[in-house]
Amino acid sequence: MATLLYRLGRGALRRRRLVVALWLVVLVGAGLAAATLRGPTASNFTMPGTESQRALDLLAEQFPAASGATGTITLKAPGDGQLASPEGQAVVQELVQQAGTLPGVVGAVNPLQVGAVSPNGRYALVQVQFATGADEVTDEQKTAYEEVGAAAKAKGWQVAPGGEVLGGEPEVGSTEALGVLVAAIVLIITFGSLVAAGMTMLNALIGVGVGMAGLFALSGVIELTSTAPILALMLGLAVGIDYSLFITSRHRQNLLDGLPPDEAVGRAVGTAGSAVVFAGATVVIALAGLAVVDIPFLTVMGLAAAGTVTVAVLVAITLQPALLGFAGRRVLPRRLRALANDGTPNADADVDRPAPTEDRSAFGFRWARFITRFRVPVILVGLLGLGLLALPTPDMRLALPGAATAAVGSPARVANDLTVEGFGPGFTGRLAVVVAGDDAQATGAAVPQVTALLQRTENVLAVAPPQLSPDGRTALLGVVPKTGPTDEATETLVHDIRDSVSGIQGADVLLTGVTAIGIDVSEKLSDALPVYLLLVVGLSVLLLMLVFRSLLVPIKAALGFLLTVAATFGITVAVFQQGHLADLVGLDTPGPLISFLPILLIGILFGLAMDYEVFLVSRMREDFVHGESAREATISGMGHGARVVTAAALIMMSVFGGFVFLDDPVIKSMGFALAIGVAIDAFVVRMTIVPAVMSLLGDRAWWLPRWLSRALPNVDIEGEGLRDHLTTQTQTPTRV
Repeated sequence: MATLLYRLGRGALRRRRLVVALWLVVLVGAGLAAATLRGPTASNFTMPGTESQRALDLLAEQFPAASGATGTITLKAPGDGQLASPEGQAVVQELVQQAGTLPGVVGAVNPLQVGAVSPNGRYALVQVQFATGADEVTDEQKTAYEEVGAAAKAKGWQVAPGGEVLGGEPEVGSTEALGVLVAAIVLIITFGSLVAAGMTMLNALIGVGVGMAGLFALSGVIELTSTAPILALMLGLAVGIDYSLFITSRHRQNLLDGLPPDEAVGRAVGTAGSAVVFAGATVVIALAGLAVVDIPFLTVMGLAAAGTVTVAVLVAITLQPALLGFAGRRVLPRRLRALANDGTPNADADVDRPAPTEDRSAFGFRWARFITRFRVPVILVGLLGLGLLALPTPDMRLALPGAATAAVGSPARVANDLTVEGFGPGFTGRLAVVVAGDDAQATGAAVPQVTALLQRTENVLAVAPPQLSPDGRTALLGVVPKTGPTDEATETLVHDIRDSVSGIQGADVLLTGVTAIGIDVSEKLSDALPVYLLLVVGLSVLLLMLVFRSLLVPIKAALGFLLTVAATFGITVAVFQQGHLADLVGLDTPGPLISFLPILLIGILFGLAMDYEVFLVSRMREDFVHGESAREATISGMGHGARVVTAAALIMMSVFGGFVFLDDPVIKSMGFALAIGVAIDAFVVRMTIVPAVMSLLGDRAWWLPRWLSRALPNVDIEGEGLRDHLTTQTQTPTRV
């Protein structure tokens, strides 16, 4: 692979104008396709096969009028008892009529007629039924819904439209640009050259532009959840900058070793590019592997992010060499350009060997010497520290996002808080029981039995009268819990209701509603988490065994990955669920973590952890193979890789951290968890515990049974085959 990439890199540089032109054509074409083919994103999370989803499908088929999105308008009168006054009744009646005639609305229910009034006569709930699902409600319809009740507001009433219809796509504004700005500053400091930093950033931005445009172009034919593009943007930016950074860093070192630009680029792509391809492949495999849990919206999210990572890899090994060709020796700081001579290709120069004047007093070498000297205390302190950080992990609770954790001041949050204030938390997480019989008589006989069972179930506050479909075969009963939608007691209630109605004869009884859907999704994701974690860990051991031809190094890497995941979960739970230091991240209300965050975090951190493992340990193996002792090889690998890996980790943290400033709690938690995970894995695990363990293992780290060595293919990440190829070229006589 290294030899193939070497030729690709040289070819891209020599035909740089053509390569740049082709990528620009791809970018413009993808942009035009996105502008013309883009479809809407989905804010709902469906889960085929669950009881709640079967109930929704049944309603859509037999009771379409009740299958559309619902809205709830919360009213608060200026004083107690005013809802019962003639003036209050007139205000309510006017608002109900206005809501019922809104575009896209089937009808609105007067709360005074159905008893949806608080005991003190000050609060009321107006139920609004839309004709279509929440994702099909247009922006114009949502705007009209949010502006309802102007006359009531003018009289001093509070009017707060809420409900599932207000769910929408998170907005990506200017705050995440701060992360990109920090990443640019890190590049400038790392390279000491505006040309090198700007070119690396430009390369990454072109890649993420192509990836995102392609994703939006496909959104017209596939259903994207609203968080999928955000995740793709996060990863596309982060890995795009990092992969270009690795190749540019190796290219600059090759120039300082006296190689001409085309040879320097070829060898950079052949060595660092091999690691980029491998690292990118691990990220793509881990993200695509989300499909094994058989959850459609999670599969789409994983494949969307995997697509942008694939584009980032392709851009790094093709467009980056072309841009380096335009830059020439200007990628080096002015003070170092004189050291890079203009001699002929030096085939005997080792592709990764330091220049003769290399300063081994740099921080990376000094840190490595310290780690290897005090390796046992370092390992113990590292394990103890990560163990303490992981302590909150067992308390992790999962749920789908709800209005209770929405940004303070948002319409959904205002409506939620007003409803809780007037009626209690259960009214924000109402359940729906669907009763469907073969005929109207069967359904009519089952409904009283179901109602009686529901009323006797612990934690049920109220059961609404049934709504019947036109043919009488399907009935819909509303159930109000005493507790909120993300409360553990509500989760228990969902299971209790399903158990209690399971014995009803003559009709199917299914429990659904936004709260039940969230519980079903969370439980299925929790069940899939151990399977996916086992898959990822097994994959990491296999891939690293191929790369390093070692048994202990992959096991050590997998254990380090588990430490990273546990500590990251622990910190995220402490901040977002338990509320510790929540103000620092701008979190208004702590609550359960978003259901898909743990499984998504495992897939992404796995790929990023393998990045750093490959870039650090591959140099250790290379120096060990070339005759250095295990301890010196560890020091050398850390010394050469520390600066680049530090810069790469800081860039990742900056890009992910930029999303923490968004108001949306889902995106905020994703950005935070990824930034913390990268910090822990890069600085604690890969740059501290890993060299300490490698030093402790010594020569045993590179042991591999002979039978296994013969069975494993040689993927040549370090470029040994490339060195042989270059040596053969120089030894072959030139024919005149």
